[in-house]
Amino acid sequence: MSQTPGETMERTTTAPHTPPDAERLRRWRMVLGADSADSTDRALTGQDAAMDSALNALYGGGGGKKPNGRDTGGRSAGLGASAPSVARWLGDIRTYFPSSVVQVMQRDAIDRLGLATLLLEPEMLEAVEPDVHLVGTLLSLNKAMPETTKETARAVVRKVVEDLEARLESRTRTTLTGALDRSARISRPRHRDIDWDRTIRANLKNYLTLPAPDTATTAETTGTARTGATGTVVPERLIGYGRSSRSAKKDIVLCVDQSGSMAASVVHASVFGAVLASMRTLSTRLVVFDTAVVDLTDQLDDPVDVLFGTQLGGGTDINRALAYCQSRITRPADTVVVLISDLYEGGIRDEMLKRVAAMKASGVQFVTLLALSDEGAPAYDHEHAAALGALGAPAFACTPDLFPDVMAAAIEKRPLPIPDKEHQP
Repeated sequence: MSQTPGETMERTTTAPHTPPDAERLRRWRMVLGADSADSTDRALTGQDAAMDSALNALYGGGGGKKPNGRDTGGRSAGLGASAPSVARWLGDIRTYFPSSVVQVMQRDAIDRLGLATLLLEPEMLEAVEPDVHLVGTLLSLNKAMPETTKETARAVVRKVVEDLEARLESRTRTTLTGALDRSARISRPRHRDIDWDRTIRANLKNYLTLPAPDTATTAETTGTARTGATGTVVPERLIGYGRSSRSAKKDIVLCVDQSGSMAASVVHASVFGAVLASMRTLSTRLVVFDTAVVDLTDQLDDPVDVLFGTQLGGGTDINRALAYCQSRITRPADTVVVLISDLYEGGIRDEMLKRVAAMKASGVQFVTLLALSDEGAPAYDHEHAAALGALGAPAFACTPDLFPDVMAAAIEKRPLPIPDKEHQP
């Protein structure tokens, strides 16, 4: 229904809501924080005051420490090191903010205020919002975690793992099953194994038009008259169904860097490793490494066990890890090796590159992922990434949603779906 300007003005002036200028000041006050109270001359009440207090405890006054650990000066933020006050704060932010914001604030609290050690208390873990970054922090504290906390920590990790599996498993299975079926088709099938539908489609370019038969001759022979030319498809290339087999069609080796910067990638790789291991047409091996190499393949039935079998932190020896993986390859032409690492190599660089070249020369499909996470562009060793690219193993960051497509392309031995290819090293 239309309304006159006068009606609009009357409704604006009489409606029981905050005047526009006051609302604008309220928003600016919330954005700028407690230090802006004098300049905005705006006092907060109710839920606004509670939200402002929660934000000020973490970010107020420039206090605490920056994520890089350097003191920022000024007064400290208001959480302190008191477990009860932190628990109350965690409850407050879950009340006032959406889950995605809560996860960011928790991460900032751990980084800025050094609250990681408080996560060793069961009561604290029960108050947090589980996410991939929290799992990474818990794994880094694994060795220092008391027995009273471990069960609670496992429950937190399991919730995150189950959420990831629910999001990723179905598409991974569908994508890779299709890739495996396509890669299993044979080009010289027996007659009973020919896939006629795909064979005809593949050979339509070889369609030949045959001369029209003589109408009189055809009528004498068959008793009917036929007109018009006919044609045929010449099947120069036959496509057959792959024979089903109980043995694995492809061997997958996930070689995962467990240095501290790769925490989110380790979580996602463990979940994908468990999904791949549950597919009977794949033989999956999971290897994690820092300066030592650990084979966690026998724990792949439970990604939580895998995660608690890792030890985030320490140095990096990619060459040693690849040497172990190379020693376990028995069918190079049917093997895909996925190296997940930021490529900051502490081992022998030239030997690492020689191993990659040797694996590729033997027929192995080699994939290098600088990260397997949703965290955006990672930090990585550009020189090593460029060297791998020169060997035909381009290094790029991969999101969990893209990973099934990357694996499908590797299985089918076609170009990898590299995002923003023009910006890759």
